[in-house]
Amino acid sequence: MAGGRCAVVHPSRRDGNRARRPELRLEEAAGLARAIALDVVHAEVVNLARPTPATLLGSGTVERLKTLIAGGPHEDDVKDEAYEKAKAAAISLVVIDAPLSPIQQRNLEKAWGCKVIDRTGLILEIFGARARSREGRLQVELASLNYQRSRLVRTWTHLERQRGGVGFLAGPGETQLETDRRLIVERIRRIEGEIKEVRRTRELHRRARRKRGHPVVALVGYTNAGKSTLFNRLTGADVKAADMLFATLDPTMREFTLPSGRPAVLSDTVGFISDLPHELVAAFHATLEEVREADAVVHVRDIAHDETESQAEDVKRVLKDIGLDGIIDNGMIEALNKIDRLSAGEIETVKARSVRSNAAVVPISAISGEGCDQLLAVIEEDIVSDSELLELTLSSADGAGLAWLYDHGDVVERRMEDEVIHVKVRLNAADAARFARRQA
Repeated sequence: MAGGRCAVVHPSRRDGNRARRPELRLEEAAGLARAIALDVVHAEVVNLARPTPATLLGSGTVERLKTLIAGGPHEDDVKDEAYEKAKAAAISLVVIDAPLSPIQQRNLEKAWGCKVIDRTGLILEIFGARARSREGRLQVELASLNYQRSRLVRTWTHLERQRGGVGFLAGPGETQLETDRRLIVERIRRIEGEIKEVRRTRELHRRARRKRGHPVVALVGYTNAGKSTLFNRLTGADVKAADMLFATLDPTMREFTLPSGRPAVLSDTVGFISDLPHELVAAFHATLEEVREADAVVHVRDIAHDETESQAEDVKRVLKDIGLDGIIDNGMIEALNKIDRLSAGEIETVKARSVRSNAAVVPISAISGEGCDQLLAVIEEDIVSDSELLELTLSSADGAGLAWLYDHGDVVERRMEDEVIHVKVRLNAADAARFARRQA
């Protein structure tokens, strides 16, 4: 698919989300297409009074785009620069920046004579191209298979014929459609089993970090908000950071140092986006568990973006979808990134807002480093404020209790005296209450 000539169409419904400007949504969709090296030769917003069941777009729009896709201008549009630019060669792929039903996708492909994918399909293509780790590839494949399973009616329409079976693979009279669906379901089960192993491995790593007493800080944010650039700035790592949607995909963890000199672990997560496919949200649940287990969460925002508020709401929506309402309710640290792109007056407005806000809000530039020292101080304050230093006494026979403290807290001192163990441990409020109930 990469390198092909592509058209991007954003259907703008009158009853749609008015918080997002159609032209910016179109720009984002074109950016997604370019992220996998597609040559976007035409992009337009199509106003949609109501969706057409058969094709989503109206018949007039379908016919008009057919001429463009074939490589020549419509007789009524010969003076249109966009059509003049596109007529040199036929378009091989059309991206519809909206969900398409299998029937709508099939009908548009038949009308235009080219491949058609919707927003979900495009994002899955990007994730498939970008995933490098075994974990990332498993999660992308799981999402893709769940997406394909719902669209088998389109993929196999021409193969729905009866055929005999051999052995256990295909019983008498099984259709190709049924065979393919069964094979996909079997593959999904195998991948889900492998992802369970990934979750177990991640939990072992989390326990090892707890034993070392290193707090974990997770970065979340809209794609291209600057998470990877900030990650590199704070850890000295060299994670790929580019001005591109979904430049990084695989989760990365590195140690960094807090202002007090205490070591901590920073976790860079996959970027979120509006209308993130639910297949991907479900598949990446294992990775996003790192956010749930983090001691502090930093929401990195592109404060210079025209729709920074809407992007922030999209991030919170995804966090709620994966059951992380508590993180939002308890307050995330907001890193208002890219102040280097603002004027002096705009920077002062952002800084004034951060002073007035009750939440922890820090204006920063991950590129220049401005504000990053303050961000580190706020992160450490957040970690310390949510924990308390307890002095506990355990029986020397209570090895399980001691192991629990190492798993869940930061043991700063331990000494043996007669038949008891004296422990100084830093625990957050929830774990302190848990341990108290355990000892009762």
